[in-house]
Amino acid sequence: MAAKQRSSRKSPGITKQTLKADSQPNSERETIQLGPRIDWRRIFTRLLMIIGIMIVVYFSKANKMVPFATQKEEISKRSVEIGCSKDYAEELKHFPGCTPRKCGRVVLDTLVSPSEVAALLNIAERGLSMGGSTGGASILDLHSGALSHGNAFVNIYKLEEAKTLFTIQDFKIYRITPAPPQTIHDEYWHPHVDKETYESFHYTSLLYLTDYRYHFDGGRFIFIDKDSNKTVEPRAGRVSAFTSGSENLHYVERVTNGTRYAITVSFTCDQRHAINDPMLRK
Repeated sequence: MAAKQRSSRKSPGITKQTLKADSQPNSERETIQLGPRIDWRRIFTRLLMIIGIMIVVYFSKANKMVPFATQKEEISKRSVEIGCSKDYAEELKHFPGCTPRKCGRVVLDTLVSPSEVAALLNIAERGLSMGGSTGGASILDLHSGALSHGNAFVNIYKLEEAKTLFTIQDFKIYRITPAPPQTIHDEYWHPHVDKETYESFHYTSLLYLTDYRYHFDGGRFIFIDKDSNKTVEPRAGRVSAFTSGSENLHYVERVTNGTRYAITVSFTCDQRHAINDPMLRK
């Protein structure tokens, strides 16, 4: 940087010695007057690089997928204990001995037999053949009779053709296909907490009736954790259960091909929200 150019007119009090100093070469005057230069552009560039690396590392950890249960392995029992959220704090005194004090997840592959899986899948296919969502995610609730039908719900027990369709062993069935969503009920892939959606829930379980990568693509169940995401790959007969609070934030991958069937069974400690086993409707 060049020193500031001085006026050719003399100012009062300027000595010859000072003028002599001003007559030195430009580069020498820089050294005397400015000192070391700071390259702010380089510092700013390096700072941006560091921030960029930190962001990449953060999101790569957040999106890292760690298998908790793969489809190929048969698991007699696999469980993990995790810290409970504050979601149950107010309920501990109301439902002692039932409200979760220890939270976690468990997967079991030997609880339901292949013949039972086949029977339940047959019930699901017959029931959902009476309706089905145009948006890919179809629900059949045999407690209430709610059945996805187009972009709405109908009561399957009021359908004349369904009067002799079911037995007392039927449960709630959930079917997912790759069809594009039509309503908010079809957008099953959003992260959510079961207890926030249904306040009475304390425990949630899923029974899978079809196999990941054999009957459908996508559709893995994913727990969202701070260090990494944990995946459960559906396997026919696999039961996955977990506490329903925000310690188990989760979502389901979008199904890209085929049809995914699962039965959802939820549990509550609040007797006011209890429901009876499904009964044959006359």
